[in-house]
Amino acid sequence: MIDHMSSYAVDFAKSRSFYGAVMASLGHPLQVEMEMSWDKELPNRKASAWGPDRGIFWLIETKVSYEPRHFAFSAESRGRVDAFYESALAAGGRDHGAPGLRAVYHANYYGGFVLDPDGNNVEAVCHRPEWP
Repeated sequence: MIDHMSSYAVDFAKSRSFYGAVMASLGHPLQVEMEMSWDKELPNRKASAWGPDRGIFWLIETKVSYEPRHFAFSAESRGRVDAFYESALAAGGRDHGAPGLRAVYHANYYGGFVLDPDGNNVEAVCHRPEWP
């Protein structure tokens, strides 16, 4: 359903490192790395994008912090949710809800939540039942 989306980071290097780790844990490689030289506000604005086969999640440098956002990334297994959570914490994220079932959404909703360096609520979620 989502073609692509962007988040913004004041400390681009720190957030770039954070998202590099969590996206790798979910199996989404870096697809794009660029400077937006055409941007008059910040001529060397950095941008990075990850995704399975093209840039879907973009991280863009900014001078001003924005209101926190919530991002939920699909994980193909509960193990991937666990790996996301551990890699996010190791990369400087802060706990915002350890991996586990959230039956309030549905019986197989397995999610893990962290806050990224800019305070955004970042989640990995698997909707599949656990395999034996």
